[in-house]
Amino acid sequence: MKILITGAHGFTGRHLAARAAAEGHDVVALHANLTDKDALHDEVSRIAPDTVVHLAAISFVGHADLSAFYAVNVVGTTYLLDALAQLPTAPQRVLIASSANVYGNSEQSPLSEAHLPAPVNHYAMSKLAMEYMARTYAERLNIVITRPFNYTGAGQNVNFVIPKLAKHFAERAASVALGNLDVEREFNDVQLICDAYMALLAHGQAGETYNVCTGKPYTLREIIDTFEAITGHKMTIEVNPAFVRKNEVHRLCGNPDKLNQLLQANGVSLNVPTLRETLTRML
Repeated sequence: MKILITGAHGFTGRHLAARAAAEGHDVVALHANLTDKDALHDEVSRIAPDTVVHLAAISFVGHADLSAFYAVNVVGTTYLLDALAQLPTAPQRVLIASSANVYGNSEQSPLSEAHLPAPVNHYAMSKLAMEYMARTYAERLNIVITRPFNYTGAGQNVNFVIPKLAKHFAERAASVALGNLDVEREFNDVQLICDAYMALLAHGQAGETYNVCTGKPYTLREIIDTFEAITGHKMTIEVNPAFVRKNEVHRLCGNPDKLNQLLQANGVSLNVPTLRETLTRML
C-alpha cells in the first residue's frame, strides 16, 4: 500500500513512517508546503496515494505567529483535501490528525468523542475548524479524524515539557524552570499513537472521529517523581510565571472505548508501554 504522510519528517511522522515501512508499505513523504496550493496539487497528482495520513501542522500551543495556526492547519488542510478529491481514483482512506485540545477545560473526565468541544487557545480552535472543514469533503473522500491525547517519546522537540525534563535529567542538571506543575495529562507513548493510526487506516469507519488515548492521566509532579526514580537524580523545580499559559487546559483525559471497540471487532490490540518504559527510552 502506498501511504502518503504529510509531516513525515516531524516527531510523529518519523516514527509512523518507520513503522509503516517495517510493515512493508511504500511510504511517501509530502514535500510541498501545505500553503502552496499549486505545488501541493502537482505533487499529490504525481504520487496518487492509496491512503493518506495528514500530520503536518503548527502543533506547539505557544507558537508566536497566531495566523499560522489557521493558514497551515485550516487552509493548508483544505488545499490538501481538494487535491486528493481531484485525483482520478480517490485514496482508500484519509486519516486526519486533530487534537484532544479541542475539548478545552471540562469538569467531566474522561472525555468521550460525544463531548462538546470548547477550545481555549488558537491551536485548538484551528484544529476544530479543520475538523468541520474536512466534513465538507465527506461525500468525496473516506475521512477518519483522530483526536490524540498528549503523547511523547524519543525525538520530540525540547519545547515540549517531557523531553525538556528528560534532557535536564539526562544531563543531571541542578534545576529546571517549568510552568504550571498541577496540570494533569495523559502522557502516552508515540509508539501507541502509531499503532492506532495504522489500525485506523485499515479499519476506521468513514466520517468517524476517534479519541486516541488510554484514559490514564498523570500530573507533572508524577512525571518528575518517575524521572527521579529512574535516574536517582533530584533537581530543584522552579516555576517560571512566563511559562504559565493564561488559557491552560488543567486536566485532559480521554475515554478510549470507541477506538477499543472498533479494534476488538477487527481482532486488533494495541501495545501500551508503561510510563516508566517511555521515559526510560527518552533518557
